[in-house]
Amino acid sequence: MSEGLGPEGGHSQPAPTITVQDLSDRPAHTPLDRITPAHTLLDGNTPVAQVSGVVVEETSPSSTSSFELVDMEPAPPLYQPVQPHWFYCRRADSKDVWLPFSREDSERLEQALSTGGEVVVAVEGERYDVRVRERQRYAVYWEQGPSEVRRCTWFYKGDKDTRYMPYPEEFSTNLEEAYMIAVTLDEWKRKLDFPSGETVILHNPKLIMQYQPIALQDEWVSSPSEQTRPRTVKRGVDNITAEIPDGEPETIDHLVFMVHGIGPACDIRFRSIIQCVNDFRSASLSLLESHYRRGQEEGRVGRVEFLPVNWHSALHGDATGVDEDIQRITLPSISRLRHFTNDTLLDLFFYNSPTYCQTIVDTVASEVNKLHSLFKHRHPEFTGAVSVVGHSLGSLILFDLLTNQKTGSGEADRDEGRNRDPCPLTCDALEQVLCRMGLQEHLGTLQSVDLDLDSLAMCDETDLTELGIPLGPRKKILSFIRKRHFPQEGRQGTVLLAPGLQAPPDPSEDSPSPTVSFGNQSPGASARQQQFLRAQSITSAVDYEYFDVGIGQVSINYPQLAFHPQTFFAFGSPIGMFLTVRGLKRIDPNYTFPTCKNFYNIYHPFDPVAYRIEPMIVSESDLEPMLIPHHKGRKRMHLELKESLTRMSTDLKNNVLGSFRTAWQSLVRMPVAALPPVEDGETTAERSLQETETPAAACAAVREKSKADLWTKILEWPKALHLHYFQGVHEEAESPGSGEEEGRQVKVGMLNGGRRIDYVLQEAPIESFNEYLFAIQSHLCYWESEDTALLLLKEIYDKLGVAFEQPQQ
Repeated sequence: MSEGLGPEGGHSQPAPTITVQDLSDRPAHTPLDRITPAHTLLDGNTPVAQVSGVVVEETSPSSTSSFELVDMEPAPPLYQPVQPHWFYCRRADSKDVWLPFSREDSERLEQALSTGGEVVVAVEGERYDVRVRERQRYAVYWEQGPSEVRRCTWFYKGDKDTRYMPYPEEFSTNLEEAYMIAVTLDEWKRKLDFPSGETVILHNPKLIMQYQPIALQDEWVSSPSEQTRPRTVKRGVDNITAEIPDGEPETIDHLVFMVHGIGPACDIRFRSIIQCVNDFRSASLSLLESHYRRGQEEGRVGRVEFLPVNWHSALHGDATGVDEDIQRITLPSISRLRHFTNDTLLDLFFYNSPTYCQTIVDTVASEVNKLHSLFKHRHPEFTGAVSVVGHSLGSLILFDLLTNQKTGSGEADRDEGRNRDPCPLTCDALEQVLCRMGLQEHLGTLQSVDLDLDSLAMCDETDLTELGIPLGPRKKILSFIRKRHFPQEGRQGTVLLAPGLQAPPDPSEDSPSPTVSFGNQSPGASARQQQFLRAQSITSAVDYEYFDVGIGQVSINYPQLAFHPQTFFAFGSPIGMFLTVRGLKRIDPNYTFPTCKNFYNIYHPFDPVAYRIEPMIVSESDLEPMLIPHHKGRKRMHLELKESLTRMSTDLKNNVLGSFRTAWQSLVRMPVAALPPVEDGETTAERSLQETETPAAACAAVREKSKADLWTKILEWPKALHLHYFQGVHEEAESPGSGEEEGRQVKVGMLNGGRRIDYVLQEAPIESFNEYLFAIQSHLCYWESEDTALLLLKEIYDKLGVAFEQPQQ
């Protein structure tokens, strides 16, 4: 097939003509009343039609004899117009893949096409907009190039293709017109020659083939038979094996923002955050149908919307210029590995840098607020709650953001007023500020857009970049703004602790440390002098002193979110490790996030990046993490067998061996019989005779009883073993919530409202063979984990009062 007819050939074709010739053995006998006005006659017997210019001929019987036997069912008596379905193009693995819209979206697009004019239709849960006249599909919530959209009626598939591909709309129109003529006149075995060289043969309504011209074939084919290998042509989407997705419920119950970790790729297949979130959303829709079916039937369950938050592109974009700076100092050897390190692992170091940490935090907060505002604008009827999800480093970013949120109370406002700089930014003129920084040459640039000190304080790095201010002066201006607005108490060496996040006490506070005096200076002056020298030794304008929460965060200005999250979910999170490295050894059990009352730490048991949180809150008890149940119910079978074998080996060592030891001792040990009292009238000889017979008889009786007990234990041991272990496993499987309920009753602080925080996934059977082999995959498995998605849905709908339903096996 030529380039103009493939999936990539959307440009228009030259107007061809169709010539219909009847070359079969039987004479043509087309009734005049069945010929439409568009038809003409060449010689009185052969009808000719002008159908957009495709040459149509009847092929010889010998060339189609192999196809006549396939399906020769008679065509329907009347022509039925084809039902169109809309598809969109997606680039995957260096090739275009055409995917169908849902039937609801396709019907809306068809209705919009009939109205005419430039119409924009929201599709796929209103995450995309389709401009019908342009045939383009645009993303709403994230940056993504437009993709082509087609109104599809005819499809083709080659021998090596895995799915049917749609023809361009103009080519499909030509095929439909030729098909209409063949059905109306009940004349088949027609050959359609297109100007581009393609040939389509209509053998019968069920058998239509398409051949490529020889000139377009691969000149390296091995045999002539491969040159003439046809493609199967189908009419209508109902005649092909297309997986048409179900439409999404219009009602949105909950909104979730998902923040990725290091690097641009989020899973083992190196997919972006957008693709991973799309898969997570699809998994949640399937779980809602299986676990909340009754709620959907009653109209109490809609769906949960998941939106991705991408901060990596902003950090590594042209605005920061960090990639160019890193590339200049990167060694040329092992270039691919170094590129992967620069693009992925360096994000950890960037987050610990005050300059780039501010960029990352600002990007995440601004992106979340922008998406929240856009979502509220497109869904004004939404009244549900909002939650946040962070994976890997993204969870640490959200943790730091939520730790530094303000509740808006009067006390917080008073604290903010005390920490505010007594000299506001507007007290100095713009010219004086720029001269003091040595940037007076940029005064005209700022004044040309009517910027004063107030408006300059609201500018970010993007605004200054658009004004053409270079990187160096831009960083000076931003540093000056942050320094003037940043609370000064946090820079005086005083560690101010937020409620709950208590830093470990400094043992040096109990005993005064020796001080060094300069001349006649007082110890206080000496301390101030040391602090001044320490401040002068810092090369960055932002100091690494503890922030006001006392957990070793970089001293930056944490922005505020436009909403209060209901729940914070952390996937494969290193939060516990970072808090420990920052110097925090214990979290106060009464601590909660200022604006978020629920927190879940979800991890895979083989994840090398994940760390626990509960031991930092309840250090006196060794709590096992909560096991996340499988989405189909109960534990995985290999975990049940593993626990059973563990208990069996322990019992074999302790109980069974102990029983054998007891039985053996009873066989070899001589029992000591108690001497009976002497009765009245009993002689000494009789008593002596009884004393001689009693030990022998007692010993024989004990031996017989011990042998019987031993053989009884040996014979009944397999049955007891089966009842103890395998029946016990079955009973545990029938009631999997007993252990879970016991774990939930443990109080582990108020970070999750008094409930458990650490939740562990169940490893797959193949992962149990070698945990090192699946370590990296375990850190990237959360986006495709249905167990994780089900835990999120259960937490969300439990708060909405919707009952959870365990599907039947």
